[in-house]
Amino acid sequence: MKTWILSDIHGHHDLLKIPEVDTVIIAGDVTNSFILYRNEQEFFSFKNWLFDLPIKNKVLIAGNHDAYATKKYNIDDLKTNGIIYLEHEYVEIENKLIFGSPYTPTFGNWYFNVNRNKLQKYWEGLEGPIHILVTHGPPKGILDLTLNREDKLEMCGDKALLNKVLELRPKIHVFGHIHNFKQCINQGIREYQGIKFINASIVEDGKFGNITNNGIIIDI
Repeated sequence: MKTWILSDIHGHHDLLKIPEVDTVIIAGDVTNSFILYRNEQEFFSFKNWLFDLPIKNKVLIAGNHDAYATKKYNIDDLKTNGIIYLEHEYVEIENKLIFGSPYTPTFGNWYFNVNRNKLQKYWEGLEGPIHILVTHGPPKGILDLTLNREDKLEMCGDKALLNKVLELRPKIHVFGHIHNFKQCINQGIREYQGIKFINASIVEDGKFGNITNNGIIIDI
């Protein structure tokens, strides 16, 4: 199953070059604006782009920017048009079990945010074997470096999520949320304890308006 993996498109879908693949997996933040009417415009533009992709399987989760992914009429529209939208849900595609979830530790006043101390209850119900785990945010310590309020590097991923991933041991864990920035590259693939971790974000902090890559293609 040749798969195109993307995250953190932030409204720049029109800059992407469409590869010949069987499946696309998008790990959230397809929109950008906090202002609702602008976010709505971004979401509908993205949705139309996704509908038109000549790709058999299309899997989407939301991210903290995706205000309009919370609207039931949008979810129904996505599903009617062949999009597999996962909001803390499982789906099986070509004998591969996929679980997708948008929840990330609270940072600011965004969507699908949960207090870091309460995230464990979101992950403890997950059961394997999961082949592909798709979350918007990273696990603690893996492709998750950012600058804290003191302008120092900090691993900001979710520790409860890391614990669950190491317990379930999916073949692949896809996420985004934490972009590249001037001092650090987070995008890419890292293998750890037999698990392939993929930060598929395609933008760089402070340089929105362009993309840094065209996503990641792997055979699953």
